[in-house]
Amino acid sequence: MKRILCLLAALLCSGAASAQYYHPGEVLEYRVSYKARLFPNTEVGEVVVATRLEEYGGRPVYTIDARGRTLPTYRWFYDLDDRYVVKADTALRRPVRFESDLKEGGYTFWSRYDYDWDSMVIATRWQSRRNPPRADRFDLTPESMDAISLFFRMRSADADSFVEGEIRTLEMVLENKVRRISYRFEGRETKRILNMGKFRTLRFVCQLGSTENYSFTDGTEFTIWISDDENKIPLYLESPVRVGSIQAYIHRVEGLRYPLASRVK
Repeated sequence: MKRILCLLAALLCSGAASAQYYHPGEVLEYRVSYKARLFPNTEVGEVVVATRLEEYGGRPVYTIDARGRTLPTYRWFYDLDDRYVVKADTALRRPVRFESDLKEGGYTFWSRYDYDWDSMVIATRWQSRRNPPRADRFDLTPESMDAISLFFRMRSADADSFVEGEIRTLEMVLENKVRRISYRFEGRETKRILNMGKFRTLRFVCQLGSTENYSFTDGTEFTIWISDDENKIPLYLESPVRVGSIQAYIHRVEGLRYPLASRVK
């Protein structure tokens, strides 16, 4: 659950570079469950991603606010409250600022990324609990962005352009480096989502190696199903972690730009 947004980002970044997809008023709410040996599959958290239009630095921007929290029943056991905020230029449809504020039990982490697309560089700052702040500045490519911005990339892609079995990569900015995630398209599948019904989906298998403060081991593959319609929203995710596995599934949608045509009646 700690990095569920990074995983959801992976499947929305398929194909060549394209304009970002932002739609003010859109809200995507997910439930996160955990399952392990001798531990039943139980809902333990939620993730909400909301988009709105506002001003920043004297110009209009799309603000994407993503928050992941442990459900109240489990906060006594493990209190997680992660928040990510992205400001994206409405004309360029590219991020100009990324911020994260993570509180996970006794662990805290803060980061900020400032994009300079004219110079194709990014300035990053980050700090974890009891450590001094660190900073870096390095080159960007048109495809390298933070996890939340990647979440919104390529939502206008043509699903028919996906080639079954083809392996591709995407680039995620992480502190002082660009981290690569590989993925492959596995084909179309009808998927049942708890309390939401059946959907026609596009199935992807992704791979994310380990790094500091990540639960995923090197070479771990996780599977994501996205809606086979113009919205291309993540519907379901399943992945092993160090102990057990996690699942994330859509719980509520609001303000979509297109009809949710993938839902099977």
